[in-house]
Amino acid sequence: MDFSSLLVGFLLGVLVGAVAVGLLLTRRFTATRGEDPALIESRQLAQLAEVRAYEESLRSALREELAATQSTVGGLREQIALVQQQYQEVVERHRADQKAREERDRAESRVLQELAPVKESLTQMQSKVTELESQRSLQHGEITQQLKAAAESEERLRSTAESLASALRSNNTRGVWGETQLRNVVEAAGLLEHVDFSLQESMTGESGALRPDMTVRLPGGKSIAVDAKVPFNAYLEANQIPATATGAEAARRSELLKQHVQAVRSHITSLSAKGYWTALDSSPELVIAFIPSESLVSAALETDPTIMDFAFSRRVALASPVTLWSVLKTVAFTWQQDILTNEAKTLFDLSRELYSRLTKTAEHIDKLGRSINGTVKNYNAFIGSLERSVLPTARKLNALDSTKLIPTLTGIEEPTRRLTAPELLPDDQSDKPLAVTDTKFGDTVKPAGAAEVNNASIDPELHQQPKTPNNKGFD
Repeated sequence: MDFSSLLVGFLLGVLVGAVAVGLLLTRRFTATRGEDPALIESRQLAQLAEVRAYEESLRSALREELAATQSTVGGLREQIALVQQQYQEVVERHRADQKAREERDRAESRVLQELAPVKESLTQMQSKVTELESQRSLQHGEITQQLKAAAESEERLRSTAESLASALRSNNTRGVWGETQLRNVVEAAGLLEHVDFSLQESMTGESGALRPDMTVRLPGGKSIAVDAKVPFNAYLEANQIPATATGAEAARRSELLKQHVQAVRSHITSLSAKGYWTALDSSPELVIAFIPSESLVSAALETDPTIMDFAFSRRVALASPVTLWSVLKTVAFTWQQDILTNEAKTLFDLSRELYSRLTKTAEHIDKLGRSINGTVKNYNAFIGSLERSVLPTARKLNALDSTKLIPTLTGIEEPTRRLTAPELLPDDQSDKPLAVTDTKFGDTVKPAGAAEVNNASIDPELHQQPKTPNNKGFD
């Protein structure tokens, strides 16, 4: 039984009690006035029936209301359960969101910690970008000024080039220019004038008097001639026509380049006819034709690829500045190696002379050692003779006068050290085994097959030394 049932029962009880109290009071009031009890009772029964009918109607109404209330309560309970479930879901969702938020915050914190160096790098990069942008703006202005200056310089250079081209049309000017370029290349290679090369040296060959622009000296008394003439006119005119020209200009440019090739061929033939190598002592049978511009050589090769073979067949080597520098650099290196070779030969000769003198010095040292050994031997013989012959008689005299004692004399037991190095031995002993003296015990250790060595001079028993014709002492 729930709370609503109790409430309905309580209300019905109160209502019935009120009706009963009302009937009782009515009966008492009627009785007091002297009415008929039967009438009163019937009226009361009628009233009671009305009350009961009213009660029944009330009960029906209350039951309907109770049913409606219970239905409403059931709906409310379902709503409350649904609300509670939704609330629980909201709470759980909130907790999950809170937990996810905390996890996300922790993850973001870790990510931020890990990205701190990246942030610092980005900050530095941003500052660098800002600085570079500032520098770019500054450099843009500078580049604009430089481009303007470059345009002005190009204009001046074009004017100068035109002046130079006009000047180079002169044969004398071209000759001076070629010789100047040749000298620059030679000095860049590290060669010295009047030492490694000479300029405008007069000589006589099979074709008569010759005067090459340069004569390069090679190690071993050899030399090679270098000519610095420049076929230039046709190439200069062709170079004034753009390479992208078409029509008549292109044909004119092609014709001028062919004339340039023909001029180079004529120059090769002229150099071959001079035969510079015939005027030089020990020279390769060729002459170097120095062309002081790479473009002059490349233009000729592009127009006529066979011109190099033509030059080789005429004993002429076409050389641009780069090619000639490589050749002369090789010559300089060859000179360095030649100097090192000569110095090495001189050092070898000095070494042989020093070795010979050391051998002679060793002979003198050996003689000195033998002389010292003879002196020691004679000294030891003298001591032996003194102890055997003189001291006994002196001791007898000492017995008569003991105030003076003769000190004991000892022999020299250490021999001179022998030379053992093969380089320091005399020629007659350099191939013989040597006797090695043990200085600790005075014994001589002789190798197998070694000759007997007289070691009596270092015998510690000097008084037992045998007498020899050379060891008579003072007997």
